[in-house]
Amino acid sequence: MNEHSFARRVAVITGAGRGIGRAYALLLAERGAHVVVNDLGGSIQGTGADPEPASAVTAEILAAGGDAVADTNDVASPAGAQALVDTAVARFGRIDVLINNAGIVRWAAFPKADADNVAQHLAVHVAGSFNTARAAWPHMVAARYGRIVMTTSAGVFGLANNLSYATAKGGVVGLARSLATAGAEHNILVNLIAPAAATRMGGPAGDAAAQMSPELVAPMAAFLAHEACPVSGEIYAAGFGRFARIFIASTQGYVHDGSPPTIEDVAQHWATINDEAGYYVPADLMAWSAAFMAHLPATGDSASS
Repeated sequence: MNEHSFARRVAVITGAGRGIGRAYALLLAERGAHVVVNDLGGSIQGTGADPEPASAVTAEILAAGGDAVADTNDVASPAGAQALVDTAVARFGRIDVLINNAGIVRWAAFPKADADNVAQHLAVHVAGSFNTARAAWPHMVAARYGRIVMTTSAGVFGLANNLSYATAKGGVVGLARSLATAGAEHNILVNLIAPAAATRMGGPAGDAAAQMSPELVAPMAAFLAHEACPVSGEIYAAGFGRFARIFIASTQGYVHDGSPPTIEDVAQHWATINDEAGYYVPADLMAWSAAFMAHLPATGDSASS
């Protein structure tokens, strides 16, 4: 039953010429979205350009009776991201959905992963996501509607030869969480997906290809991009037929009373500081601050009151 329609919605999807992005584009188009298929067509290392991937996916959508336009702008540049959004608005009159899927990977462990390696990842993953969101934002604010899906990675949990990629994907989390707070009053929801699939970037799956298909990731991205999405600022993993929430939480910790705390106080209460019983998941920085400082006297209280 296809109750989650994207009829009359306009979706911009970056990195949509291959792999996971292609699966997103085909699914949203199948559900009725007008899709802007963006892909620079470069290598997984971020070099070169080729219009064929974006054109091929666009042709697939059109052949299936959908509506799409190809775009090859480089979202790592503000001008390229603006041109991409301008294409959507000029062609379809609006932008409702932005899925930032474009990325690169240059495998390297530390300290072989140098400053240039990190900078290149940040330029595509973080700056690219920022650029497109900033270009789309005024249109979404004016419409009082928007759905933005950012791409992070389980790589943020740590992997020795994936330092720059993980660093960038961690940056995307901070970006999306902050945009979620900014978008709340405008009905703009911003969430993240951590996909797991066999792609050029993720590597071949071999005998497990069917279990690692990008099509197994796409339903989560589509739900986060849908008007029925009930959350903002959240992270979801998808792949292998499993969907799960990843979240940032805090323990209750240890509250020191009396004299100024010492290193020894920290050491003595280390188990309490790390005790996960009663952990909480802050909605944003202000929520965390309120919980973290809840033991302090309320503003205006005094010792004599």
